Amino acid sequence: MTETSRTTRPPLRRQILTAHRWLSLGAALFWLLQALTGILIVFHWEIGDAALSDIHRKTDLPAIERRLDAIAPAGGDRTVTTIWTTAGLPDRYTVYFDEAGGDGGKVRIAGDGTVIDVPKPDETTLIDFLVGFHHDLLGAWGSWIVSISGLLLCSNLVLGLVAAWPRRGTWRTALIPARRGPAAARLYSWHRAVGLWAVVPALVIAATGTMLKFEDGVGTALGAESVAMAANPQTGAPVGFAAAAGAALGAIPGSSLTQVAWPEADDATYRIRVLAPGEIRRAYGGSIVLVDANDGAVRGVFPIAEAEPARAFMSALFPIHTGEAGGLIGRLLSVAIGLWLVTMIVAGLLLWFKRRKPATRKN
Repeated sequence: MTETSRTTRPPLRRQILTAHRWLSLGAALFWLLQALTGILIVFHWEIGDAALSDIHRKTDLPAIERRLDAIAPAGGDRTVTTIWTTAGLPDRYTVYFDEAGGDGGKVRIAGDGTVIDVPKPDETTLIDFLVGFHHDLLGAWGSWIVSISGLLLCSNLVLGLVAAWPRRGTWRTALIPARRGPAAARLYSWHRAVGLWAVVPALVIAATGTMLKFEDGVGTALGAESVAMAANPQTGAPVGFAAAAGAALGAIPGSSLTQVAWPEADDATYRIRVLAPGEIRRAYGGSIVLVDANDGAVRGVFPIAEAEPARAFMSALFPIHTGEAGGLIGRLLSVAIGLWLVTMIVAGLLLWFKRRKPATRKN
């Protein structure tokens, strides 16, 4: 009985190959779509900004404040909630506001407050569609599918690496695709070689993207605490945007404005995110400054360079996943990894079809 089971049970390597094959086949189409949309949106910030206008105005905080007052006049039905850099062309921002009726909207402005675009509430561009599809399939339910798919992709990349790992003394042969022999054997050789060349950076990109889908859970598990201070009671009319943003930029010399979140009803504090010199992020800075809305004084400065390891790690996930951590070269590498994944999926499917042909003929 024992001898029979030993001879009939497939070896571990073959079991891994089988699991890798069926996981790949089951999720191939979805991974292909994720890879293609990921490639197309690497530079979506720049594409989106350039499509609207090529004007450039340097950031002028008082001028932006005047525009904000025009967008949401005092005593009116609108309330500005946040302003973000557009992350595309420099010195451009998107202003988000809420209406009294519950709806909201946004306005894109240049650095001097010039209005560039006022998107309609239901307006969706092709770039918006691609970004939404890549992130969560355009819906909350899709976020779970993307999350599960990310876990499967990471596990499958590991399985593929284990299955393709060359035996001792065969690395050179494994890394150089065969040019002779049966078509199926040559295709397998290419699939294996190309996979070995880029599987590690691909795993890094896939893993960071998957962790971003579970950001809250991963952050909690690592003990990453969000920047916070005790609530600050309101004592009078809040200082304006220009004073608060200016105080934040002054707190970290050489920084640029990334985001401003207006004070909450129970906490008179501006939460301002800036991009500090030397950050691995390209546009969305990870350094945070809290400014007292009562008098414009800086309550706390939290440069990402001085953050505890857990918060620094969580802040690094996005720039690593998008390639921003490596500058332009890193972003181009991200595109290359997306093309690599497309190549691996297509080659894997072709290999599967070629190997099934003999079995089909016998029947």
